[in-house]
Amino acid sequence: MKLDKWKIFWGVTLILLSAIFYFIHYLIFRDPHHIFIYMVGDIAFVFIEVLLVTIIIHELLSYRDTRNRLYKLNMIIGVFFSEIGTELLKIFSEFDHNAEKMRGDFASCKDWLDQRFSSAHKDCKSHKYDIDSRKGDLEALKSLLLNKRHFLVTLLQNPTLLEHETFSDLLWAVFHLAEELSYRENVKDLKDADYKHIASDIERAYVLLTAEWLVYMKHLKDNYPYLFSLAMRTNPFDPDASPEIE
Repeated sequence: MKLDKWKIFWGVTLILLSAIFYFIHYLIFRDPHHIFIYMVGDIAFVFIEVLLVTIIIHELLSYRDTRNRLYKLNMIIGVFFSEIGTELLKIFSEFDHNAEKMRGDFASCKDWLDQRFSSAHKDCKSHKYDIDSRKGDLEALKSLLLNKRHFLVTLLQNPTLLEHETFSDLLWAVFHLAEELSYRENVKDLKDADYKHIASDIERAYVLLTAEWLVYMKHLKDNYPYLFSLAMRTNPFDPDASPEIE
């Protein structure tokens, strides 16, 4: 650990000031016994003070600060899914030849317990994605991403998101896909190499988006049942989902 010169200077200065005042105390009262009694007592209390201040109180404040940051972060993630995330999942699934399996697995997540959410999170990462950029509507995907490009840039500028690595990776993957499509004027007539490259970019964003969607659904189920109810009625993996309450 590198110590700054100003820290060393002030450390030495404070120790010297303490020694000077102890010496003044001795000159006035001529009672070294009294000085050492309080000195040892003060030193002994330092360890309790470290326990109280740097461990217990610090941990409580840190826990509270973490909860506040997570609360704000989940609000941002909620806005992301409302603005673009849910629609992206619907469009991405159209490019996946194996989408039916994922739809069958995730369509009924409204009845899941915590353990099922955890296993589904692992399943989505091990799912055998078979992305074909010719299969879905690239034009619709390009239009959505370009219309929401300013929104994505605004999210990337939010310092709160730097603390959420997986969501930051998701934003970069989606933004990169938007850039790739923006440079291609006619996405209906691309070279094979371009279609293959776009497919890999879609898969990267799709994997991260699905995993983040599952984490967010669990958060809503645990904390905001009314928001979870709407999320399930607009479930992008459920072809029969409807926002209307039956």
